[in-house]
Amino acid sequence: MTNSVQPARTIRWQGEDDSARRDTAAVSFRSRELAASGTSTTGEYSASWSLSTSPGWVTARFSIRVEGQGWSRSLELIRSGDGKWSAEARESGDAGLPAPGIEDPGALDNAQDVELALGALTNTMPILRLDLLTASAPADDTKLTAARVEMPSLRVLPSDQVYSQVSAYDPDRGYGVVLFSSTSHGFTAELTVDADGVVLDYPGLARRMH
Repeated sequence: MTNSVQPARTIRWQGEDDSARRDTAAVSFRSRELAASGTSTTGEYSASWSLSTSPGWVTARFSIRVEGQGWSRSLELIRSGDGKWSAEARESGDAGLPAPGIEDPGALDNAQDVELALGALTNTMPILRLDLLTASAPADDTKLTAARVEMPSLRVLPSDQVYSQVSAYDPDRGYGVVLFSSTSHGFTAELTVDADGVVLDYPGLARRMH
């Protein structure tokens, strides 16, 4: 499990909802922390992002830039030590999308994680923090709120979520299974993840490329 410094890993996924989408993340795991940067490309836009967490895999900072034909947007999210979220957003051109940034900062007061819509990496933090890969995982479902960054608008909304263990990580099989539900969007999926809690298969969204 992730409890010591590991060499940075580069991970790639192919979209299942959009076969043209390719996502890449370079992830550096530390003692109860991670730092990552990545890209996402589709037929309509491209994005680059970076993420860092504080101890306990709680989001500290997330930044992203998205570019489409004739428009671009950027967003920087910061979570303070006392759990307050702030954002700096910029946009140019007319993308015909909702404005980037946080709609209601107070609605994110209980959020410890950023969730990048259409991204497979940001499930890793709650999976690790909740210890969902071990035999000692909580028996009951755990309800969370995440700061969800919509793509490609970069609008930030609260997302109510539920995580629970289906099966612990099995080194012989090379994966564990976590049940993830977004109660805000009426969506449930069984996520197959590796020893570091990084998604191998997210049904309907993305699958790891080898």
